[in-house]
Amino acid sequence: MELLDGKLCAKNLRTKLKNQLKNTGESRPALAIVIVGDDPASKVYVRNKNRVAKEIGITTYNYMLNQDTDLATLLSLIHMLNNNDKIDGILVQMPLPEQFTFSDVSQVIEAIDPAKDVDGFHPTNLGNLFIGNTANNAGMKYPVPCTPKGVMYLLKENNIPIDGKNVVVIGRSTIVGKPMAALLTNNNATVTLAHSHTQHLADITRKADIIIVAVGKADFLTADMVKPDTVIIDVGMNRKDGKLVGDVDFDSFKGHTGYITPVPGGVGPMTVAMLFEQLIMLHQNKLKGDDNNG
Repeated sequence: MELLDGKLCAKNLRTKLKNQLKNTGESRPALAIVIVGDDPASKVYVRNKNRVAKEIGITTYNYMLNQDTDLATLLSLIHMLNNNDKIDGILVQMPLPEQFTFSDVSQVIEAIDPAKDVDGFHPTNLGNLFIGNTANNAGMKYPVPCTPKGVMYLLKENNIPIDGKNVVVIGRSTIVGKPMAALLTNNNATVTLAHSHTQHLADITRKADIIIVAVGKADFLTADMVKPDTVIIDVGMNRKDGKLVGDVDFDSFKGHTGYITPVPGGVGPMTVAMLFEQLIMLHQNKLKGDDNNG
């Protein structure tokens, strides 16, 4: 099997973004990161995002809210950030504490100005993705969810064809599965979106040229479920015996002749890199808007 090195691809992209900011002489893009509560994994993710931002040359503003923060307080902060012209992108780190219901989380996502939606989760931006709109008439590009965008970038950087290919996406979340299927469809793939209710899944995956698995179950996809030369993209992040593993039973793929992403070091670094590529894009959108208004 041949590894798709997301770590190297992300490093190259970060260098490209750093040079882009340096060479254009633009003002530094700014990201507001909001974290609510004391989730250890969230703190690690935020620390990593701050580190990468510093490396590229991006300003971050961190807003640390208490565990018992209520919805009204969080929405008030988002409203303030929406109206702060210094802020180009707003990221609310998930998951939120348990007092936040599914409806609350939806309200939080919808409260973010679509023009500052660096995660690409706002219904307006998802709607543009699903109808195939990439930019408005003024040339301002629409953000899309960063993990699917990172997967597309990884495939293209490794010259893996998508056009006309049979692709199976396993998992139907609005963060990965559904936008992943939309991006692939917009790039002329033939897509099957599989999920927990899909029957005879192995019969479907054995016909795939590319499989993208994002179900949150360790060792879910095994080598007997795929053709020998299938490209395997593992989006999963799970803990097993104290180690970080994906949704793919990696060891079962020894001798596999296709590409495969490792965990860690595959899709994860791409997601973070794409977040900042998208922030720079939002910053450029704002500059275009200022030019048009001036």
